[in-house]
Amino acid sequence: MTRIMGVLNTAPDSFYPDSRVASPDEALARATQMIADGAHMIDVGGESSRPGAKPVGLEIEIERVVPVVERLAGLDATISVDTYRAETARRAIAAGARMINDITGLRGDPDMAGVIVDAGVECVIMHMLGTPETMQRDPVYTDVVDDIRAFFDERIAFAIRSGIDEAQIWLDPGFGFGKTVEHNLKLLRRLSEFRALGRPLLVGTSNKSIIGAVLGLPVEERLEGTAATVAVSIMKGADAVRVHDVKAMARVARMTDAILGKLDHE
Repeated sequence: MTRIMGVLNTAPDSFYPDSRVASPDEALARATQMIADGAHMIDVGGESSRPGAKPVGLEIEIERVVPVVERLAGLDATISVDTYRAETARRAIAAGARMINDITGLRGDPDMAGVIVDAGVECVIMHMLGTPETMQRDPVYTDVVDDIRAFFDERIAFAIRSGIDEAQIWLDPGFGFGKTVEHNLKLLRRLSEFRALGRPLLVGTSNKSIIGAVLGLPVEERLEGTAATVAVSIMKGADAVRVHDVKAMARVARMTDAILGKLDHE
């Protein structure tokens, strides 16, 4: 069964307004509803990673994220934290997080791997070309799928050398993170090639600019486009999808799982 990761953003400038929360109480209410709607994981972020976004300071990120994680820790879902900073990860894990979603693929902070090893939590290694501030400035690949596979090979080897349990590693090809529209479409077409790496795949296409570019729609009108990318991702081997609209995408995922024979049904 495909796992659903719901997105909670504590940064006021995150690209999808409906994912933003302004307080731990609001985060708890939103996360509780997401779980009722079908979420298995809740991903909490304190810094926007939209194209062109500038980084915030460590203390700001911690102030935004840790109180929210503390409030969510008792919920029946895996609490993930979207951060590349080791100290934020350490504090969030102490507050109850059980997954670290690192958009830099463990490259952003030399201490991150050690924090994950010490805590024994799951981690997501994501591919990104450059930084959020620079990633969409004419991204170039020899072959986007082959290049990302090589990146994952190297990062998995690094993680294992660092002491991270291979069974705790997820991979995310990073849709929209240093990719053109055609790069993203090619990733969707050939997503199944990443299955050869032997690690579960997390895919995050929800409401992203690729959908806006193809359909000519603003961010608030990309639900159907997101549904198409979620269904294709699952058909191509995604183990989890990171989404904003949990209820709708949980239904898309369940229907796709049924088509694939992943569910018991009458």
